[in-house]
Amino acid sequence: MGLDERDFFNNRNETRADKLTCPRCKRTNEYQMRWVVRTRKDRLPQGADERDRALYAKLRDYMIRVDDAVTCKTCGKKFDIPSQHSMVFIDKDAGAAGPAPGGLDEDSRFNR
Repeated sequence: MGLDERDFFNNRNETRADKLTCPRCKRTNEYQMRWVVRTRKDRLPQGADERDRALYAKLRDYMIRVDDAVTCKTCGKKFDIPSQHSMVFIDKDAGAAGPAPGGLDEDSRFNR
C-alpha cells in the first residue's frame, strides 16, 4: 500500500497580510489571514515504493488558506475571500533575484 500525501510534507501554521476590497463599501484594507504552509520533506519516508518515489519527485511546496471570510474594517460587514486565493504554490528556485514578494512564484501570484 502506498503512502498518504501527509507523509511527504511538513505542516506549519502562518499568518500573512493581504489587501482585499470589501464588496459592499468598496474600500481596500489589509487583513490578516491564516495559512497552512506545506513544505516537502528532505527525503522519502520509510516504506516508500516506486509509485511513491515518482510522486515525491513531482511534489512542490504550497500554502492553503484556512480563513474563508473576513470582517470589513470600515463597514463591519463580513465578506467571503475569493476562492482563487485559497491555494498558492511556493517557488524556492526563484533565481538570483530571490523569491517573489511573499515567497510566491510568478504563476501563483497572478492566480490568487
